[in-house]
Amino acid sequence: MTNSEQLFERAKQVLPGGVNSPVRAFRAVGGKPRFIEKALGSHVLDADGLEYIDYVGSWGPMVLGHSHPDILAAVHERMLSGLSFGAPTALEVEMAERMVDMVPHIEMVRMVNSGTEAVMSAVRLARGATGRDKLIKFDGCYHGHSDAMLVGAGSGALTQGVPDSKGVTGGAARDTLLAQYNDLDSARALFDANPGAVAAVIVEPVAANMGVVPPKPGFLEGLRTLCDQHGALLIFDEVITGFRLAKGGAQEYFGVRADLTTFGKIIGGGMPVGAYAGPRELMEQVAPCGPVYQAGTLSGNPVAMAAGIKQLEILNEHPDCYEVMETSALYLANHLRESAQKFGVPMQVNQVGSLLCAYFTAEPVDCFAAARRADTAQYAAYFNGMLARGVYLAPSQFEAMFVSSAHTVSDLAFTVKAADETLAEMQ
Repeated sequence: MTNSEQLFERAKQVLPGGVNSPVRAFRAVGGKPRFIEKALGSHVLDADGLEYIDYVGSWGPMVLGHSHPDILAAVHERMLSGLSFGAPTALEVEMAERMVDMVPHIEMVRMVNSGTEAVMSAVRLARGATGRDKLIKFDGCYHGHSDAMLVGAGSGALTQGVPDSKGVTGGAARDTLLAQYNDLDSARALFDANPGAVAAVIVEPVAANMGVVPPKPGFLEGLRTLCDQHGALLIFDEVITGFRLAKGGAQEYFGVRADLTTFGKIIGGGMPVGAYAGPRELMEQVAPCGPVYQAGTLSGNPVAMAAGIKQLEILNEHPDCYEVMETSALYLANHLRESAQKFGVPMQVNQVGSLLCAYFTAEPVDCFAAARRADTAQYAAYFNGMLARGVYLAPSQFEAMFVSSAHTVSDLAFTVKAADETLAEMQ
């Protein structure tokens, strides 16, 4: 029995399913999870000393690769002065100033501890600011695990076969209305059926929790128009896309303004952190300025702020890394398409910026329904073939593949060779 297998057996005795997040259990792809010991650049090393090229990147935040020396140095220096104070620090001010400077249309920021908390808080703010209760989200988009968001959720909920969760009350779900991603008419119909009742529309600008589904031309612009027409707020969930698609995230990349924006662990260099942000008139409705309550002892944690400041500083000083990452992702996407065609394996590859996803289906994937028609058994075979060859992908068909600025030409060459061998076995 390998070290990872032994650890998994121990974990199952004290952790539900042996994990602290469902997708890690490998149930969607079979086999046993690898327990990771360390990571450097584009590579991770497991408990058995096996090394993999990593395209999970802690689910996105490792845009500069793992263990960046400047980020580690910033964390080390900061932690020598203390880990947590539950009081203001200069670092959280600097962090917010950097975010306001880099992201279009935000003037104020509230730090929280995760993407889930950021979304939960932004939705509460939208309801408080508008005096309305209902929220439109899109089937298959994942916005964390707060009760109101576990309705038509994507990501790990999909691979578990339970897109909704037990324990979510009818009252919590009642005000969440489901539209179809990339279908403006479905959102318009919900507005029409609930006149004056919709507080906000929340959307992943790139649906990165049903794989990677880019917005159709005009979709995000159409949501902006619908919200303006009906007096609702537009919330961009940029837990995945924020500071990854561009310095200014999806708002810069697509040129569409959101009223509120949520961020996740990318603003902490991978440490537990999140934030929500928007114009001053909205954000000053949050306590202690206004009546919308939200608090957190660890919000603005100084160690996480130090890591995030250094990551954003590097991204701001080296904007060329976005072009490098996009070029690498495009190279992988094109090769996967060519390889699948050569070996007769039905595959669609979607790619936006440094995000991509290979779907095992013959039809284009431009919505949740099309994503769900992908052959998950084929993906499991592909995942395990790549893992055996030293390439670590997301253990789920419905997750993105993340390219970082640390992925080298040799990493890409190794990856495409592994893909050729794996797809040849699958034909």
